[in-house]
Amino acid sequence: MAQIGISVLATDRTGLLRDLAGCVAEFGANIEAVHHDPGAHTEIHLEIDGEFDVEALRASLTAIDSVKRVEVTDSAGTIFGKRVIVMGGGAQVAQVVLGAVSEADRHNIRGERISVDTIPLVGEAMLADAVRAVGRLPRARILVLAGSLMGGEITKAVRELRQQYGIPVISLAMAGTVPGAADFVVTDPVQAGTMAVMAIAKTAQFSVDRVRGQRF
Repeated sequence: MAQIGISVLATDRTGLLRDLAGCVAEFGANIEAVHHDPGAHTEIHLEIDGEFDVEALRASLTAIDSVKRVEVTDSAGTIFGKRVIVMGGGAQVAQVVLGAVSEADRHNIRGERISVDTIPLVGEAMLADAVRAVGRLPRARILVLAGSLMGGEITKAVRELRQQYGIPVISLAMAGTVPGAADFVVTDPVQAGTMAVMAIAKTAQFSVDRVRGQRF
């Protein structure tokens, strides 16, 4: 089984993605993710999984019209691993990240690959859109909502994220209805970041199912 990344530099044209995907399919491989950086010379990164001849696939992709260069790399999952997503107010987000990064370091030393991504946001509509988008983020495994007041459309988005994608949500203790929709609530933001990493690390003894509905 090969789990690799393939970066393709090409002159952009209609049907380029179709031709690349068709070539990969001919080798019986599966494209798990695509990142497209458009421009006159576009770069497309493919995350590929399956049983296939890597060098033969690279040669076949190189032969496609308008392709300039094909490089085989490690997959993003191998390099960056599972992602903790933190969003909300800047001060609270910073403290959650402090705990998450410190805890991720302990587990990554033991072979895990856990990365921490953040975005400070204010406003119900923007936060609700961002929560829903977590389900479309590659490798996102858990979301921490850090703020002092969240509810309304954000609460609806939290419920959708949990139900549709199975991504657990940790909420800081705050005003509003989001804490009631989250898997569990943590008062200390540093501890929230620590627990988020523990929840997705194979090297930790922690289960979201066992603490669901609790407050810490």
